Amino acid sequence: MSYESILLEKQGNVSVLTLNRPPTNAVTTAMLHEIEKALDEVANDKESRVLVITGAGDRCFSAGMDVADAIKHPDVGAVGRALWTKVDFFEKPTIAAINGHALGGGCELVMACHFRYMTDNPKALIGCPENNLGILPGWGGTQWMTRLLGRTKALDLMLNAKRLSPSEALEIGLVQTLYAPDQLMPRVMEIAKGLSERAPLSVQGIIKASTAFLYQGIEEGLKVEAAASKICSSSKDAVEGFTAFMEKRKPSFKGE
Repeated sequence: MSYESILLEKQGNVSVLTLNRPPTNAVTTAMLHEIEKALDEVANDKESRVLVITGAGDRCFSAGMDVADAIKHPDVGAVGRALWTKVDFFEKPTIAAINGHALGGGCELVMACHFRYMTDNPKALIGCPENNLGILPGWGGTQWMTRLLGRTKALDLMLNAKRLSPSEALEIGLVQTLYAPDQLMPRVMEIAKGLSERAPLSVQGIIKASTAFLYQGIEEGLKVEAAASKICSSSKDAVEGFTAFMEKRKPSFKGE
């Protein structure tokens, strides 16, 4: 499938989705629809086991919502919230490779991903400063920032419209690791490749059970865990995993 405002490429078992509206990679309604199609494409591709999301160029991951486009599409908030929630529910590992500014909707997309790695370029900033405009982080940001940082830290960032440097974001726990600009994508791809070699069925089960806990509580999370465990324990991958362990070799998982 061809896209106009994003790129979707595959390197082995890793798919890379690039927001492609440089220099700011601002998000439009058209881009949101393309991202949704790309997510469906990756979800339905058995060979694609990990999704990396990044931005084109070296200035911005995404500066957030395209204000001019938003004026033309008053429903963009609901569309963006639903789509970033879809990222949060994605059943394959998602990694945000934050190559520059991640602000507003861009930061919200980052927080919806399972893993967050950022350039150590001190000029890059990350945060949800929508309060400066008299609006709030309405694409899930109020929820995911609170989940990641706790209520007090999240409120401090959002109410005061703070933009954090990479080192500040790392210190507060908003991102996991910083890499030199020229090492960000190579290191992220190395991490993604490692994840792609894990057993797909158990990876999916772990993500689903974790997500069920976050959204529905521990009782539902345990039910999802039990169902996933039943599927995995009778899979060919489980046989391969135990066999490889006994034979002291690296397993080769097929997702079966």
